[in-house]
Amino acid sequence: MSHDEPGRYRVGQTALLATVEEAEPLVGHWRRRFDSSASAGIPAHVTVLFPFLDIDRISTAVIGDLRTLIGARSPFTVRFDECRRFPEVLYLAPAPDQPFRALTESIARRWPEAPPYGGQFTEVIPHLTVAHGQQPRALEELEAALAVQLPTTATISTVSLFVSDGESWRRHMEFPMLG
Repeated sequence: MSHDEPGRYRVGQTALLATVEEAEPLVGHWRRRFDSSASAGIPAHVTVLFPFLDIDRISTAVIGDLRTLIGARSPFTVRFDECRRFPEVLYLAPAPDQPFRALTESIARRWPEAPPYGGQFTEVIPHLTVAHGQQPRALEELEAALAVQLPTTATISTVSLFVSDGESWRRHMEFPMLG
């Protein structure tokens, strides 16, 4: 989840994110420099579903359904051992990525009006964005700096609902994996 410029998020917009605290020492500095979502309050993460339902649509029933869908999953360990790229984006690739895909698919099936990335992409590729909107040379240098520090491993045990106030994001609620 990232946008190129601050203020591009809508008030009340939400995101479901699997935060990756273990990656912060490795990527936090770079994300603050090269990923505007970091300066807007979003920690290192793999997006589960963005955009999700606007906050005024997050009812008790929606919360209950999220608790059920996410709670049915078991916590899992992922390893980030390589950098990959999208155009103008450098990211860490999680392995395995299937648990993220399964989470995204189950939530998107329940709320088809909230397709991943607004339906912008045909395939969902789980990733932890480190930098975006940069020239290829900058991404090459950053990738070289990161490569010598990999791998890093993380345990994913919750999915967090983040809410935007139009400029910044805050964690609104957490859903534990209990399966």
